[in-house]
Amino acid sequence: MSGFAITDLPLPGLKCIGRQRVSDARGHLARLFCADELRAGGWVRPVAQINHTCTARKGTVRGLHFQHPPHAEMKLVSCIRGEIFDVAVDIRRGSQTFLCWHGERLSAGNNRALLIPEGFAHGFQALTDDAELIYCHSVPYNAAAEGGLDPQDPKLGIHWPLPTVELSARDARHPRLDGSFVGVSP
Repeated sequence: MSGFAITDLPLPGLKCIGRQRVSDARGHLARLFCADELRAGGWVRPVAQINHTCTARKGTVRGLHFQHPPHAEMKLVSCIRGEIFDVAVDIRRGSQTFLCWHGERLSAGNNRALLIPEGFAHGFQALTDDAELIYCHSVPYNAAAEGGLDPQDPKLGIHWPLPTVELSARDARHPRLDGSFVGVSP
């Protein structure tokens, strides 16, 4: 069973992963991760950590998070219940698409995931109540390497589909962009 269709997105390295769903009278099966198949999309490390989140309230925004090198991580983000608007922001120093963002709707029904390379900040907005996600990470979380950007920063200009109804205190403290942010080393 070949499990994935890998599609390039407008930001170099960012991929949409379409999952093949096999169904029968019992239900369905879809592969969430396969290192051999995802290598073609740029996933070159082992999975170091898998997180499961549930966002209770429609309109909630989480992010924009990243880890500084040498703890930079790749993420494979999948929505397994509900629907989200998933956003990746290119923060690679010297990139032609520096500070550009791209968003994709991910849902339990559309069988898609976002493969986010190192050097991107990531966040999402829940488009339904009780949206659940599975994240595969290429490196474990390191609190000392944590970074973030303000998801409401007008310089980024992210067009969240819904009004933001909730943002954690931690995410609200992420800085707005000014001349001091030069990105991260690729």
